[in-house]
Amino acid sequence: MATDVTRTRLLDAAERILESTPYEQLKVRAVCSEAGVNPAAVHYHFGSREGLVTTLLQERLGPVWADPLTELSTRDTSVGEIVDRILEPVTRLAEDPALARHLRLLGRFVLTHGDLDWTDTWFRTEVWVALLRRVVDVDEATARRRWRFAFTVLITELSNPTPVSTATVAALADFLTAGLSGPASTSTEGPR
Repeated sequence: MATDVTRTRLLDAAERILESTPYEQLKVRAVCSEAGVNPAAVHYHFGSREGLVTTLLQERLGPVWADPLTELSTRDTSVGEIVDRILEPVTRLAEDPALARHLRLLGRFVLTHGDLDWTDTWFRTEVWVALLRRVVDVDEATARRRWRFAFTVLITELSNPTPVSTATVAALADFLTAGLSGPASTSTEGPR
C-alpha cells in the first residue's frame, strides 16, 4: 500500500514540475523532493527518469484513447475511422492547459527518445500494425513503416507549442488517412 502511495506521489510531483520545467531539465532529485520521498524512489518504482515520464504519459493520456480504440479493434472498421478515433480527443485535450502540456510533452518526449518501454496497449506498435492490416492489404513491415511515418507527423504536430487548431486536426485526418490507406507499393527495388 505504501508503495502505491509513493508511486502516485512521484507521478503527481513529476506532473507538477513538468508544468513549468521542460523534460530535458527534469531532475530526479527534484521529483523526489517535491514528493517528499527517498531520493532513490524514482529508480525503485520506475527504473529511470524516462520510465517515470513514460508511466506518467501512459496513465494521464492513455485512458483518453483506450476505450474508443479497444471498441474499434473488436469490429470491422476503416482507416478513416481509426484516424478519427486517434484525433477526436486531440482538439479537446489541447483546450485543457494541463492536458495540452501532456500532449506537447508526449510529442517532444517521443521525438527525442526513439524506443521507449511502453506497457499500455495503445502505446505499443504491434496493436497498430495488426489493426491496419485488418483494413488494408499490406504486409507487416509496410504497416509498421506507415504507422511510424503517421505517428511521426502526428507527434511533430502535438509537440508544437502552438495550440492544435480544428483546421490542423482536419488536415492531419486527411493526410494520415491517405498515407495509411494507400495501395501497397509493388516496387521490388532496394533503397535509393
